[in-house]
Amino acid sequence: MTEELKQEIGNLGISKDNILFDEPMANHTTFKVGGPAECYIKINDIQDLRKILKFAKDKNIAITVLGNGSNVLVLDKGIKGIVLNIRLNKIEMVNLDGKFFATIGAGVKISIFGHLLLKNELTGFEELSGIPGTIGGAVRMNAGAHGKEFKDIVNFVTCMDYDGNIKQFENAEMEFAYRSSMLKDKKYIVLEVGMQFQKGNEEEIRSKMEEYATYRKEKQPIEYPSAGSTFKRGDDFITAKLIDEAGLKGYHIGGAEVSTKHAGFIINKGNATAKDILELIEYVKKTVEEKFNKKIELEIEIMGEN
Repeated sequence: MTEELKQEIGNLGISKDNILFDEPMANHTTFKVGGPAECYIKINDIQDLRKILKFAKDKNIAITVLGNGSNVLVLDKGIKGIVLNIRLNKIEMVNLDGKFFATIGAGVKISIFGHLLLKNELTGFEELSGIPGTIGGAVRMNAGAHGKEFKDIVNFVTCMDYDGNIKQFENAEMEFAYRSSMLKDKKYIVLEVGMQFQKGNEEEIRSKMEEYATYRKEKQPIEYPSAGSTFKRGDDFITAKLIDEAGLKGYHIGGAEVSTKHAGFIINKGNATAKDILELIEYVKKTVEEKFNKKIELEIEIMGEN
């Protein structure tokens, strides 16, 4: 990015503290890998988002949208253009005749929202409360855990298109599917999400949340950097089971390793590069196909240049 462009971005009226140039993406992803973003901007309000989208369109600069960086692999050469880190953190809760409606900013962390619901004795989110990431990212990919997905609790999603127009989509318009929604193919940025909950018992909610948290701690390698579950579940097979049966647990390339705790996770065992992780992903896919004649697909998204 030229110095002239950097200066123009700096003059858009966005807080200088929210604009970082040549920023290592390893600092902003749960995998702890990734080269620099040419420009990394923290978005705290909708007007800043509009300004940046207009500027990027006028200057023909690529836009990449990021939440908590928990479901992505950023490649070693980093990301060209502007990375928008969505930090819209508004939470509004309304009780209408015993029905509890929440409007949640896309940048709200799932864990924080889960604990807010617990505090307010609202049930319906316990299964999802341990998912790492933000509300916006989770809705975009229809994240799920313990038999529940975001599609099960979303009423509406308010988005901005790349021209700065705001549009609200009802649940049925979101085209939710397994780890997918229409947002994966269409250029919209999630601003906020509407959900509905019921009054529950605080101790029961807490007990469920603790049960799911314990399960995650025991079954998943949360002690190491990763992007969560690396591969999607198959239509007629459990991907982690096939990887395990292929003898790949503990297999590593450089600092990247197939977790010995859960074969569906590739972890950064220490100083892994994105190249290490990518090569290991391809090796796992190739081995499983050769041994079982099954093609496995990535759940994580790959961003940037190798």
